[in-house]
Amino acid sequence: MEKKITKKLPVGIERFKEIRTEGFYYIDKTDFIKELMDSWGKVNLFTRPRRFGKSLNMDMLRSFFEIGGDRSLFDGLKIGKEKELCRSYQGQYPVISISLKDVESDTYEMSYELLCGILYDEMLRQQGLLDSDRLTKYDKVPLQRILEHGFGSQAELCQSIKLLSGLLYKHYGKKVIILIDEYDVPLNKAYQKGYYDRMVSLIRTLFSMALKTNDALYFAVLTGCLRVSKESIFTGLNNFKVHGISDVRYDEYFGFTDEEVKKLLRDYGMEEKYGEVKTWYDGYRFGKKEVYCPWDVLNYVSDHLADRDAEPALYWANSSGNETVREIIEHSTGTVRTEIEQLVSGGEVRKKIIPEMTYQDLAAEDAEEKMTYLWSLLYNTGYLTDAGRAAEGIHTLTIPNSEVRLIFEQQILTWFSKTVKKDRGRLRSFCGSVKSGDGETEDLR
Repeated sequence: MEKKITKKLPVGIERFKEIRTEGFYYIDKTDFIKELMDSWGKVNLFTRPRRFGKSLNMDMLRSFFEIGGDRSLFDGLKIGKEKELCRSYQGQYPVISISLKDVESDTYEMSYELLCGILYDEMLRQQGLLDSDRLTKYDKVPLQRILEHGFGSQAELCQSIKLLSGLLYKHYGKKVIILIDEYDVPLNKAYQKGYYDRMVSLIRTLFSMALKTNDALYFAVLTGCLRVSKESIFTGLNNFKVHGISDVRYDEYFGFTDEEVKKLLRDYGMEEKYGEVKTWYDGYRFGKKEVYCPWDVLNYVSDHLADRDAEPALYWANSSGNETVREIIEHSTGTVRTEIEQLVSGGEVRKKIIPEMTYQDLAAEDAEEKMTYLWSLLYNTGYLTDAGRAAEGIHTLTIPNSEVRLIFEQQILTWFSKTVKKDRGRLRSFCGSVKSGDGETEDLR
């Protein structure tokens, strides 16, 4: 069947303007803007697994709200039907936009320097403030000094977003929208490399000044994989809304819905691939919606444009670290190993999920408590999903699709290859049981 359209696929493209001006295929998520304004929150945190469109949505917000933005980018999109909302908000606000996804290093010192560079770049983007006739020469001195010499101290770094907000507010006469993408990446890396307390202290102070004691703030949006506990990072924030995986509101704006995937396949003449795509990359449940991982679907279609007979690949797995799976295997007891085998063979487990946590919770001394946090981590990072029967904090968890199941199989085989070397026959029998869907018939404890 011939392709019906020739638009490029936006694999790895996170800039909204680039997608809209360079001829890329776009699945319209602009109703997210309306939902955000209708369900107002001063500070809004959205948590979703990696590769589910968080960064693209954040750049879409910047493109929509920022003064001087290109209004034509939204021509023909759903948000354009909201005439009054567009008149009131589109292109009407100064925006500060940063991403912390690259603030990850083996040392605190390097991560600190990376954070300095990101905040410096945003201040450089706003350097036109130095020509403002609404700012006094004294207003401009701190910005001028930072642009010429960099950040002179940690205090100056932590004050930077608040400083820039105040200057923008005074220049434009309108309060500022702050967008912070992948806010928890520095914390994840800090936990892995042993400088968690120092990074928490730094991020807490930066966020407190930007989001809590900032009279120039209109509203803020943050994204990340985990809802790090309010007490550790967001201390004292009022009007703080968290929209996690289980939240019904916003459930269709991160990830592709079944209807969107069907249309995408139809547009590229691949309707016959629907069953395979659904088996391999569907199965995530956000709120009440079943969604596909966009990264998987776009890569799959891209590969099959070149080779219609290409095998499904582990796209999401190869773009995300699998440390969480390894950790749960390495710390698993006999009972947990049985539960993992049950999951791999297509079964379910019922577990308490902690809605907010700190990375240090993963190092809890109590074995049962530690496993609760690890199951919660697997759920929040996309390795497990809710089967839709959560009650009183207890979730029915399953592996979402064939791709993630294969990740579990690979990690289990690696674990068993190290710990069950004396019984090769039973290991082979277990592997065969997994493939046949009868994973509980063999007990390797």
